[in-house]
Amino acid sequence: MTTVAGWLALVCLAVVAPASALLVWTDSRSPDTVEGKVATVWRTVGQTLRLGGEVGPPLRIVLSVLLALVSLLYVSTLVGLVTTALTDRLTELQRGQSTVVERGHSLVLGWSEQTPTLVAELLAAHAQRRNSAVVVLADRDKCDMERELRAVLTAVGGRRVRLLCRRGRPADPAALARVSPAAAGAVVVLPPDTPEADTQVVKTLLALRAVVGDASPVRVVAAVRQTQHAATARLAAGPGAVVLDVDGIAARTLVQCVLEPGLAWVLEDLLDFAGAELHVHRVPGLGGRTFADLRAACADACVVGLVRPDGSPLLNPPPQTALGPGDAVVVLAEDETPPTWTAPPGTPLPPPSPLLPFPPPSSAKAATAAGIRAVPRRVLVLGWNRRGPEIVDGLARNGWEAVREEALPTPDPAHHVLVLGGPDGHPDPDEHTLVTLLRLRAAERESGRLSPTVAELTDAQHRPLAPAGPHTDLVVGGRLVGLLMAQVSQTIELAAAFDELFSPSGNAVRLRPATDYVPAGTEASFATLVEAAGRQGATALGYRPGDSRIPLLNPPKTGTRRWSHEDTLIVVTTAGTLQPQEDPAGPADTPVFP
Repeated sequence: MTTVAGWLALVCLAVVAPASALLVWTDSRSPDTVEGKVATVWRTVGQTLRLGGEVGPPLRIVLSVLLALVSLLYVSTLVGLVTTALTDRLTELQRGQSTVVERGHSLVLGWSEQTPTLVAELLAAHAQRRNSAVVVLADRDKCDMERELRAVLTAVGGRRVRLLCRRGRPADPAALARVSPAAAGAVVVLPPDTPEADTQVVKTLLALRAVVGDASPVRVVAAVRQTQHAATARLAAGPGAVVLDVDGIAARTLVQCVLEPGLAWVLEDLLDFAGAELHVHRVPGLGGRTFADLRAACADACVVGLVRPDGSPLLNPPPQTALGPGDAVVVLAEDETPPTWTAPPGTPLPPPSPLLPFPPPSSAKAATAAGIRAVPRRVLVLGWNRRGPEIVDGLARNGWEAVREEALPTPDPAHHVLVLGGPDGHPDPDEHTLVTLLRLRAAERESGRLSPTVAELTDAQHRPLAPAGPHTDLVVGGRLVGLLMAQVSQTIELAAAFDELFSPSGNAVRLRPATDYVPAGTEASFATLVEAAGRQGATALGYRPGDSRIPLLNPPKTGTRRWSHEDTLIVVTTAGTLQPQEDPAGPADTPVFP
């Protein structure tokens, strides 16, 4: 350093001294004597290099140079300190070590394959709010996280929502304190993509309670990968927290999709924040109204059920169920805006349309159920993973026989095919699914016969690669879990409601032919279908046109269309007589929500 400074001084003198001498000797106002010119040259050099430039006795010159050097050292040190502080601050920001001072933000702890989906949904949920933010804390490079999430931020339009990424271990209380969890509106804990994922979730939940404390709890939604660790995570999270079981949700969803072909699109549309989603509203002035009245009086949303004051849901209740004090209404709507009620309290609603069919007599129901029980229901399972036993058990409880196949079966429309990812521990679980689907499509082309297929994927990026036909449902478990966590984090009352909707038995989302409710060829509005479904013990959410696989949730109730055999109505109802077994089935698995 000293050598460099010395050489720098010599180079500066070699340039400044000759230039100063030339300026003085060419100036007509400079002194006439050589001594005067030399003194003027010294002043010019001193002013240029900030060395004082005093003339006179040697001691005076030395002191002026010393003072100039001290001044130069002070200014240089001050500039260095300011530069270092700014550099450290910029480095801290770049590394994601700064403190978050937001309030009411959504905080995501950890990084997994669900993170992009979860962040995208949280950004969409915050888009209607002012000065909101989504904060991500993970043990990854801040620039890498921002680069991966930049496409998500652009897709949802992040002009009104700030996305902040911070680096640190979520299980470290010091790192947690930097993201202000106590001031967050919701905290979401994700399991990392490591073998000890569930252990890390438990540690993070314990660290969160240590930082926030039990006196001021926050809304916490966490997920564990394996069912056996769910109870431990709930103990670590504390009362009021919601812990999701990823394996349990994936298994139950696969069972539902086998029972209801085409349901995968509906569930994904129901869970994301694009279009219609579930909301909970406490509407004053509707106390005492029956569920049938509420369903008919809601003009721009679909009434799905009620939430009791203790938080327990009541989906698709009997029509005569009254809205009591403290009850909330669960509706399917486009946004958080309260729905419009067309009839004021106490005003009688119009009588049912003559187009609405009455429920078939019990003898007709018995005949239908007997015919369904006579149909053999078999699922050929290709592949295996830790969710396999739970899936087989869920299918068996709903009257289906699951048969594990090692070789590729011959396509048969009478047999459903379930393709599971895996095996466990494989670096790319979707590899088996993609290869199996490719071989199934080749066998179907050769035989000319199609088998209804449900395939499990773990990564949403592999969906475009899957060789799936119109008869294939692709269930991306990781994406569904991310969507579900986003929904529950914004409305905690929906946790128990989704628990019921994701069950293969009881009140769940089901697909029924529209002609079960109106005769084929009928010109009717969706409001007419809502009323007709209600008279048969179902709550209509939307429909799927016969020429499309894309569901339309909460469509406009005004306007009419001609309903055909190909149209499908999306309803919430119990399986009832359509269950293939004689006795009503119990729950296919233990609840994943508290």
